[in-house]
Amino acid sequence: MALSTEFTKLFGVRHPIALAPMGGSAGGALAAAVSRGGGLGMLGAGNGDPEWLARELPIVAQETVDPWGVGFQTWAIDVGAVERVLEHGPRAVMLSFGDPSPFAERIRQAGAVLIIQVTGLEEARQAVDLGADVIVAQGTESGGHGARHGRSTLPFVPVVVDLAAPVPVLAAGGIADGRGVAAALALGAAGAVIGTRFQATAEALVHPSIATAIVEGCGQDTERNRVLDIARSSRWPAQYTARTLGHRYLDQWRGREAELAADPQAQRAYQDDVARGDVPPLPVWAGEAVDLITDRPPAADLVAALATQAEDALTRAGRC
Repeated sequence: MALSTEFTKLFGVRHPIALAPMGGSAGGALAAAVSRGGGLGMLGAGNGDPEWLARELPIVAQETVDPWGVGFQTWAIDVGAVERVLEHGPRAVMLSFGDPSPFAERIRQAGAVLIIQVTGLEEARQAVDLGADVIVAQGTESGGHGARHGRSTLPFVPVVVDLAAPVPVLAAGGIADGRGVAAALALGAAGAVIGTRFQATAEALVHPSIATAIVEGCGQDTERNRVLDIARSSRWPAQYTARTLGHRYLDQWRGREAELAADPQAQRAYQDDVARGDVPPLPVWAGEAVDLITDRPPAADLVAALATQAEDALTRAGRC
């Protein structure tokens, strides 16, 4: 059974699976591998750092002839970052976390597919009004940043599907195996955007200790909070919190975010702890489905395995 959807038809890919453009860790090798595997690889351009893009864009462009894209943290970029990416001919550009309106028309003019990720209904309505070609509905189970006051994937996705029709919607958040992909399709989505699972692959740009933490992690140990953003002096907007695995600073400052934000000495202490190696350089971004991750396969093999698992799950469901 081939899983043909509006998403696979739009991009000409074999499987309804997209790599979440995880800032920094979804580099050129990972994006290219996902695309070669039949999904849509998405480069995690984050804040549009020119040096990072100059290194990673040629890699994805050279390592695959299949469609690929780039994702940005919209609040952190300017038009120049989008222009630099468009020069390399991505099939899609994804905008997440912030107002996409300053960039939407330029992306369309370049002939790229405009993908907008949304974390609430107001954002979903804006994405429709801006003419998004694809909308990603992100539930709060997701690893990394997401809505501070959002909804879980199961109830959120079908609401966005109904609101956005006929625009195809992809489900994101808490999807780490083929059963999750099948569930996304059953909710009316045209595919799934998967992040944490692809951090534990051979091509991911993560330190081995982070990949190990993900493989050994447990979903009940993940937590959505602003503490680590504040401790790191990150400029992330307050409406977007981050889901991570447990961390010493979470235990120390949980419920005391305002106090931490007003204490420069505590933030310096965090940087000192990082410099000494007492805490990892970055939090371990991980979603609630992290329990399902038990190995670090090549990303292309993972795409194929996810698709097969999804097909099997839908076949079993059809027999009920």
